[in-house]
Amino acid sequence: MTIQTRSILTCPACGARSEEEMPLDACIYFHECRACGKLLKPNPGDCCVFCSFGSVKCPPMQSEAPCCGPGE
Repeated sequence: MTIQTRSILTCPACGARSEEEMPLDACIYFHECRACGKLLKPNPGDCCVFCSFGSVKCPPMQSEAPCCGPGE
């Protein structure tokens, strides 16, 4: 299985989309929308903003490895 490291985040407030690089060994808990300034936080049960708002889940979730957030 090939791990994808790019994901498109979609802001739930304004719908703006941005392509972002995901780290292989860490979760990104917060991301500020470049369009409206809203601070994105993971939804309950998700480990990071990519699992909540991304087109691709974070690398630890893709590899079914233990993740670093509340969704473990």
